[in-house]
Amino acid sequence: MRPYTQKLMSENLILREFSDEVSSEELEWHMDRRDRRIKVLECNGWKLQLESGLPFEMKLHEEYSIPKKSWHRVIKGAGSLKILISET
Repeated sequence: MRPYTQKLMSENLILREFSDEVSSEELEWHMDRRDRRIKVLECNGWKLQLESGLPFEMKLHEEYSIPKKSWHRVIKGAGSLKILISET
């Protein structure tokens, strides 16, 4: 079972939500097969960590790039996290 719910908005656009009830242990390092650009729609203290860097807090309405085949993870904050993922 995945630690999020998602809705496919179009062929390359995904709306994904991590509940405030998700366990931190479920948020694992992973990599994706395609380049992704994420836009933060809702967050409160959630962080993003890319393979070669320290975790940083995601900001509301900001966009972040995640290159394909690069390790990354999200770190739980308070409340839920809602992001819009655009794949290329």
